[in-house]
Amino acid sequence: MAIAIHEVPLSSGSKAVPRIAMGTAAFPWPTTSDTTRDAILHAIKIGYRHFDTASLYSSEEPLGEAVAEALRLGFIASRDVLFITSKLWIRDAQSHLVLPALQKSLRSLQLEYLDLYLIHFPICAKPEGPRLSLSEDELMPIDISSVWASMEECQKMGLTKSIGVSNFSIKKIEKLLSAATIPPVANQVEVNPLFQQKKLREFCIAKGIQLCAYSPLGARGTAWGQNWVMECEILQQIAKAKGKTLAQICLRWVYEQGDCVIVKSFNEKRLMENLDILDWELNEEERETISRIPQRRGNQSLFFISENGPYKSLEEFWDDEI
Repeated sequence: MAIAIHEVPLSSGSKAVPRIAMGTAAFPWPTTSDTTRDAILHAIKIGYRHFDTASLYSSEEPLGEAVAEALRLGFIASRDVLFITSKLWIRDAQSHLVLPALQKSLRSLQLEYLDLYLIHFPICAKPEGPRLSLSEDELMPIDISSVWASMEECQKMGLTKSIGVSNFSIKKIEKLLSAATIPPVANQVEVNPLFQQKKLREFCIAKGIQLCAYSPLGARGTAWGQNWVMECEILQQIAKAKGKTLAQICLRWVYEQGDCVIVKSFNEKRLMENLDILDWELNEEERETISRIPQRRGNQSLFFISENGPYKSLEEFWDDEI
């Protein structure tokens, strides 16, 4: 029997978003299409209804295949019960490229519409060239007014039910809002107990923007992640006392902040464990203890593969802390 996941309404009045999402980015990407497809299909079977992808991840096609197979097998009655998010990559972050990029994503997904389309990062790169290999001279500030106008047009065309952003700071959201006719409904950013995003969350709540949290465990195992979260003694102690895994403590904490939490595992056992955060809660003492954990900025900057070296942070493109 599929587990029912709570939903939260978006400010646009469109379909509510399930509070737990399955992330489909795997590092190093792309992972095999069959592995991704099979994991997503199992996730649909056990109750996941929100799936997060992006053109960068090379997971749109296997996600689309999994949705088609889930419909064929009767795991879901229709595509409409799913909430599917994808993202505009920085090489497509120019006004005339937004619509073609979204149309390409829809073809890969075998879908007529997205539920949410996000600007992946608040920067732009020259459109020519490989998606993953970027050099510094290709990067430039994004023309957010014209790009957002194209995002709005995509929503008006019915190709996406809602539009939003990812990795946007307060200042960058303020700049977007000054030009927007349709405000963003969501901001997808890193959130975990060691990077709690209190100021950004307060700002987004005040503006009616839903925070969606990726890397709730600190993105351990990736080139840009770290082990700080999983090695945190405070979280380990709470997990032991609670009889839960450290990962479940982190996911439940993010969930209790009111965020949508994006979990990432292709392992069937962990996929189920990640849903096992709904029928219990942290107590006041535990929440207070977590709130006092010293904060360390995580992987909020974009990292890219340079032909002349390893991953490099693009700190110069941020105008303030996220």
